[in-house]
Amino acid sequence: MLNRLAFLIVCAAVSMLAGCAGPPHQQVEPGADQSALIARLGPPKETYDLPNGGKRLMWPTQPMGSTTTAADIDASGKVLAVRQVLQDNEFYRAEVGKWTRNDVLVNFGRPFETSYFKRVQREVWSYRYMENNIDHLIYNFYFDDQGVLRQTQRQPDPKYDPSQRNRF
Repeated sequence: MLNRLAFLIVCAAVSMLAGCAGPPHQQVEPGADQSALIARLGPPKETYDLPNGGKRLMWPTQPMGSTTTAADIDASGKVLAVRQVLQDNEFYRAEVGKWTRNDVLVNFGRPFETSYFKRVQREVWSYRYMENNIDHLIYNFYFDDQGVLRQTQRQPDPKYDPSQRNRF
């Protein structure tokens, strides 16, 4: 019983310390040089040009993970903002009928999976994410043959469905 109590106390202490540290991207302030961000997160896996002459750097955890850290850097190399982009409030900014494949790519990075549904002539890009750090979901973007966003959809991630475990 004493060993179990000691184990629980150690687990609680570790959890509290981990919570204080926060995600690595939250430890880099806007205005910092991009080299400080790269020193903390490593070289970005994806880089995209922004209309203002800056860049968006991305650190995805796809295909198996559910986060992508994105950092907007101005033309002089200073950090403007750093955030986790695979979340509902970011996905809901996508404008059906207006956004293109490139808009989705620059905002969310490369999808973990792409598919094409011939019957409806739609290409689908899929992104794993967690809703409220609880539910594992997939967010899908459907594009027409001209590359214009025509529909979005959320669905449970079958990877986390116990009845589907032997399929992955």
